[in-house]
Amino acid sequence: MSDPKEFKRKIKLVELNEVMNILKRVGVHTICEEARCPNISDCMSKNRATFLIMGSGCTRGCRFCSVRHYSPEPLDPLEPENIKRAVLSLGIKFVVITSVSRDDLPFGGAYVYKEVVERLREIDDIKIELLIPDFNGDVNAYSIVSELDVDVLNHNIETVKSMYSKIRPEACYERSLALLNYFSRKGYFTKSGVIVGFGEKKEELVELFRDLSNSGVKMLTIGQYLRPSARNVRVEKYYTDEEFQELRDIAMDCGIKYVFSGRYVRSSYSAEEQYKGVSL
Repeated sequence: MSDPKEFKRKIKLVELNEVMNILKRVGVHTICEEARCPNISDCMSKNRATFLIMGSGCTRGCRFCSVRHYSPEPLDPLEPENIKRAVLSLGIKFVVITSVSRDDLPFGGAYVYKEVVERLREIDDIKIELLIPDFNGDVNAYSIVSELDVDVLNHNIETVKSMYSKIRPEACYERSLALLNYFSRKGYFTKSGVIVGFGEKKEELVELFRDLSNSGVKMLTIGQYLRPSARNVRVEKYYTDEEFQELRDIAMDCGIKYVFSGRYVRSSYSAEEQYKGVSL
């Protein structure tokens, strides 16, 4: 008799290929593929994906991310419709939309989010989570997004303040907090994500959790940094399960109501289950 674990693995690979073929046929990108997410087979075997809009290349070069950093490509005018087609084809009821940073576009391309959300709202009984970039702090971009009917507004702060020059040299810690505070004040259910293992100190994480709480963040994900390629920064520390549990407890003590913490936790991974846990 064959190994049940091996059988399940083969089934997942078949399902993964089927989903990837659908996405390729429809003509959409996913952050799952571009960021080399370690959870890709699990998500896609469940007919899930986090859609990446405005192209597959980013105008920034964050040193932990495997998304390509290169000259931006033209926007695809069919992208909003193609995203809708992919969602319908996969039967997705909780859809997560994210994007590369497009510092070359007016308002950072915020209007593309608007077009995508409006198209998705044509689908009955659907929940939408947006995982947005910082739009270079452009309040006009924030204003465009703030008009949208979404269930979760997510922006990943990623790491502690001291690590920004090393990990996110083109981003700004205070700018990300200001964005989260803006949408919290607008009444959105705000969410953020942190990855650990860059060499950050515990006291810095505590400060980060407090800053997020003071910015109105309701949900936080904490996961382990796993180096996606040799060109990305090295892992400085692997956290234990006990340490992830401790970080969860600390974040909740700082005032963040919903915290998901673990080695393979990612901002978009199991986003539907995270939301359902909040909704119960």
